[in-house]
Amino acid sequence: MKDYQVNDDGYYGEFGGAYVPEILYGCVEELRKNYLPIIQSESFKNEFDGLLRDYVGRPSPLYLAPRLSERYGCRIYLKREDLNHTGAHKINNTIGQILIAKRMGKRRIIAETGAGQHGVATATVCALMNMECVVYMGKTDVERQHINVQKMEMLGATVYPVTSGNMTLKDATNEAIRDWCCHPSDTYYIIGSTVGPHPYPDMVARLQSVISEEIRKQLSLQEGRDYPDYLIACVGGGSNAAGTIYHYVNDDRVKIVLAEAGGKGIDTGMSAATIQLGKIGIIHGSKTLVMQSQDGQIEEPYSISAGLDYPGIGPIHANLATNKRATVLAINDDEALNAAFELTRLEGIIPALESAHALGALGKLRFRPEDVVVLTVSGRGDKDMETYIREMKNK
Repeated sequence: MKDYQVNDDGYYGEFGGAYVPEILYGCVEELRKNYLPIIQSESFKNEFDGLLRDYVGRPSPLYLAPRLSERYGCRIYLKREDLNHTGAHKINNTIGQILIAKRMGKRRIIAETGAGQHGVATATVCALMNMECVVYMGKTDVERQHINVQKMEMLGATVYPVTSGNMTLKDATNEAIRDWCCHPSDTYYIIGSTVGPHPYPDMVARLQSVISEEIRKQLSLQEGRDYPDYLIACVGGGSNAAGTIYHYVNDDRVKIVLAEAGGKGIDTGMSAATIQLGKIGIIHGSKTLVMQSQDGQIEEPYSISAGLDYPGIGPIHANLATNKRATVLAINDDEALNAAFELTRLEGIIPALESAHALGALGKLRFRPEDVVVLTVSGRGDKDMETYIREMKNK
């Protein structure tokens, strides 16, 4: 059986590695040497597990959605990451990384954010741990996610609107890396997804693996078996997807379905479907699939969802897709919106636009009545209400 976990050099098959400027080599190498001993220590495990339980509110429920199940003719469970403190899965990772930063003696935290959920989660844990917090966010995203900006500022973070490029997630990440280059010794960069140089993709996946760990236990109680037939998650950089599938990637009984942002359509030039459209390249310190022109220039992605418009993909998912371990579907804006309204009206749950892409995959699959499907609702839809209201008016 093929092993899809990271190897000792930080690669998932041909994807991954650490391609960083010389000034950051020491920072990345320091983290690489420390992250596993820290994560595997009893003191970290106790503090991390305690905060996940008492501060984040874990375990998040695994909810059997009766009307959605009836609609698609199978047993659909929703993994409710939207019920976490701060409203998304992002807090699992930021809690873990700030505990690592604290143990490494860092006092200043920087982060990038797209939809703002990672920024809010980072600002939250910085307030909790009394650390300086700087968040870079594209100006486009600042405008469409201004409530999250206000939350970050209320939590004490400094938010820098980024005006370069498309003024979205890629550009925010660029600015965060520039900051890190200027402050390499005292600054810890909390990356929000399974992207960036090794060890970030593996570290983030490990911290998010609490999702699939809980799924195993919850399915055992609810279905009498610890695995589903299908796992479905949205994928931008890929942190909620990595957490959802972590304990199942080498289990061939489980079909993995990843939903990426099709935007206006993969043939329109207005898309963020990196796995469908990307070619092998290097972005933000990692070798992966990248949306790029013939001469290797990174192309600007588009999605209605601020959290999915990234022109790269985590090397974990690039490897799974290349090896056909995961089925990857491009879900267009209108399909995601329709899926969000459907869940809201069938189950009374308003999902984030990112999660709506995972829901949009349900209509593209054919299930048997006995199939058990677990779909991760990565975040709640509060931040996307202006988009939803606008779309309701246009219907």
